[in-house]
Amino acid sequence: MKRIYMAFAALMVAGASFAQTETTKPTEDTTVSTADTIKAGNFIIIKKRRENAGEKTTTNVTIERKPYKPSKISTNWWIFDLGFANVNDKTNYASAEAQSFLRSVGPGGKPGKEDLKLRSSKTSNVNIWVVMQRLNLAKGYVNLKYGLGLEMFNFRYENSIRYNKSPNYIYKDSISFSKDKLYAGYATVPFMLNINTSPGRKKGLSISAGVSAGYLVGSHTKEVSAERGKQKTKGDLGLEKFRLAYVGELGIGPIRLFGSYSLTKLHENGLEQYPYSLGIRFSNW
Repeated sequence: MKRIYMAFAALMVAGASFAQTETTKPTEDTTVSTADTIKAGNFIIIKKRRENAGEKTTTNVTIERKPYKPSKISTNWWIFDLGFANVNDKTNYASAEAQSFLRSVGPGGKPGKEDLKLRSSKTSNVNIWVVMQRLNLAKGYVNLKYGLGLEMFNFRYENSIRYNKSPNYIYKDSISFSKDKLYAGYATVPFMLNINTSPGRKKGLSISAGVSAGYLVGSHTKEVSAERGKQKTKGDLGLEKFRLAYVGELGIGPIRLFGSYSLTKLHENGLEQYPYSLGIRFSNW
């Protein structure tokens, strides 16, 4: 009987030992992979970790470029232009219309073509575009650009030229002006077809061309002399109310240039002068 008890006890110890061995056996890891995704601008960084049996660990890092998808409509606020301006003078100064608009008042005499020349270094064009939008037509490569803003021209005369109101005419003053300018401001809406060689990138070439339509919203002259001080004449000076012009833009990387050429005359009667301008544009696109 004693031997039977001893044999049973031996079997119990062996069973416990076998159970201990089974519970401490490493279990197989069924985890295949884990992934973390990090987005940074137009890039997606995917980190994958694979754990195999034992302590061996393999890590794979993949960097993928996120495809650029241009917006249907992009909006740009408060664009600023700064440039030089001048006029293409096609006036026939011998015509009756020109002779009627250019008059002789006092000892100054009647002004001629040479008297109406502008100071190129002082004649400027400054534009403020309140808003400009770009409508995507073909995957960002072809776009329609349009907007609303104010075009401002300052024409600086080399000689002492004065404008008269009611009736409108120009005459040459007898005294010398240290400053003699004509200001014209237009509320303008431009429409341009835009070609962009690298959509979504700041580096590349961008070309725009089209037309603009404007309406005269303000005009005045300003003369400064030692004899009379500062003088201003505001109101109707005989300028054309509507303005139609060719407009263009060239972008090379972050640098943008603009240009315009008026299809309508600066003055309603008498003179055939067509303003044009060229300068730099401060814009996001």
